[in-house]
Amino acid sequence: MKYTIYQVDAFAEKLFSGNPAAVIPLTEWLPDDLLLSIAAENNLSETAFYVIKDASVEIRWFTPNTEVDLCGHATLATAYVLKTQEKFPEELIPFYSHRSGSLPVTSHGHLFTMSFPKDNLVEVELTDELLATTNCKPVNAFKGKSDYMLVFTNQQEIEQLSPNLSAIEKLDARGLIVTAKGNDYDFVSRFFGPQCGVNEDPVTGSAHTSLTPYWAEQLGKSELEAIQVSSRRGKLTCKLVNDRVEITGQAVLYMKGQIEL
Repeated sequence: MKYTIYQVDAFAEKLFSGNPAAVIPLTEWLPDDLLLSIAAENNLSETAFYVIKDASVEIRWFTPNTEVDLCGHATLATAYVLKTQEKFPEELIPFYSHRSGSLPVTSHGHLFTMSFPKDNLVEVELTDELLATTNCKPVNAFKGKSDYMLVFTNQQEIEQLSPNLSAIEKLDARGLIVTAKGNDYDFVSRFFGPQCGVNEDPVTGSAHTSLTPYWAEQLGKSELEAIQVSSRRGKLTCKLVNDRVEITGQAVLYMKGQIEL
């Protein structure tokens, strides 16, 4: 069997920036072990698969070593593929995940706005285990549904921070978010997920379901401009709307091809 595969730079205004994701349209779900093998072969931080149903577009995301509950950049990449390559007719794409529920994405020109459930953060103690995860000292620590989040004093600390990947891998979490108030943006962040086979993710949309409610409260505003300061960097507009987080970004097509199974 032959399947179309796209590679898209998400949260990117030009090629070779943002976060690359593979997108593979399916007419029906393949076995889970085969989906994981495809993602491992692609060796990107995420591969998204989707199947169009009557009233929804079912979507799943795989890192090279596991299926994840939610992925922002691969959802954005999939929305881009549906609208620009697969000619999906509606402006609202009704994505549905069996792990995360309804995840509608609205297209408006070259921008795509995703609506994700807001994460609920709980402040936790700065334990020795958390302090060991980086070479800088955070001022606060939080735990969300999937990740730990460490807050630092300024953007320079985030940019110069060195992760201790072996310590991060021992955490009982998907990964570690580090963040601080930005210089030219409302806030900056980075994300490390060695547990998922992704040492540093270039731009992590799902992490902004944790970051947005925190910084909305800290800064007293519901709409925020953010940048993930990885080497590839990516810009996101985030808006807190009741119990949802709306995340807006752009995407660029890098490659279209075929895989044979």
